[in-house]
Amino acid sequence: MDGAGDVQRWVRGWRLRLLDAGMLAYPAVTMAAVLQHSAGPAAVAGCLVVAAFAVCYLLAANAAAQRTIRRFWSLVGCCAVLFAAALPFAYGDAFFLAAVVLSLAAPRLPRRRAVVLVAVSAVAAVVVPWAVRPWHSGPGWTQAVALVFTVLMVSAFAEAFRANTALREARAEVARLASEAERTRIARDLHDLLGHSLTAITVKSTLARRLVTADAARAGAEMSAVESLARQALTDVRAAVSGYREVTLAGELARGRELLRACGVAADLPTATDVVAPDRQELFGWIVREGLTNVARHARASRCTVSLSASTVEVADDGNGTPAAAGSGLTGLRERVAAAGGTLEAGPVGPRGWRLKVTL
Repeated sequence: MDGAGDVQRWVRGWRLRLLDAGMLAYPAVTMAAVLQHSAGPAAVAGCLVVAAFAVCYLLAANAAAQRTIRRFWSLVGCCAVLFAAALPFAYGDAFFLAAVVLSLAAPRLPRRRAVVLVAVSAVAAVVVPWAVRPWHSGPGWTQAVALVFTVLMVSAFAEAFRANTALREARAEVARLASEAERTRIARDLHDLLGHSLTAITVKSTLARRLVTADAARAGAEMSAVESLARQALTDVRAAVSGYREVTLAGELARGRELLRACGVAADLPTATDVVAPDRQELFGWIVREGLTNVARHARASRCTVSLSASTVEVADDGNGTPAAAGSGLTGLRERVAAAGGTLEAGPVGPRGWRLKVTL
């Protein structure tokens, strides 16, 4: 079950209802005090007030669970009125009802206001039983301590509940972002992997069609290469979906040389890659793949050059130099380069051509 479902199950479950029912111990204590301090019709009236308070409390707890805010605060107000009405019957022990009222209200009030309210109520619980002489009781220390500690306990529980809710929501958001990132990765990898292979297949298929009557042997060789490229493309797709794909700089230079040859583009490519550190070989391989694929697909060039150094790779051609030569794969390439802490430059160069350069 997802985080939101867990929260709703807890909010509406028996555990929270059990906690709510536990607070009924305070009205029970108060009702015992009514029977101790009152008799006859006064005792009946006091018990009815406390019973009405217990009903209002349960309704308020249910409103809080259902998040019906206006109804909740109306019921809290009714509980406060019934607490005041119970004072003549239960005397100082009526402040146990005040502990219930504050336990409902304090966790949902601004912290400063809640602290002031609890402090004033605790002082009243101490002073009022002593000040009202007909009650023949001293300061209500027991009621004050019960009030403060009950509110602290309920507030701590409410804070933990809010933290758990936020944690579940954060986990759900992390899972959503991870899923979205994985979809983006697969889309980017499929473009980068298949763009090169499908471009080569298209070029070689066109070349084989032209050669089928003039040079059947060469046409057959080109079609064999097409078959190999198609198998490699299938392997690349499976690797991209599974999250494992291997791109090497040396391999991409070899593939690029064959692709440019099929397109009739003179290739000036490095024959060694030792100058590039091992941890940069894969990224430089992606850059060469994208750059040479765009040359074959868009540039209409006669010559293409790849330059390598320890920290840079550059792909340049003498083609038409139009922005279309950038190809849509540059977006994914920029993400790869940015993740490695590098910069990417792509644009036309004078007097003719296009240049793709990455610096780490």
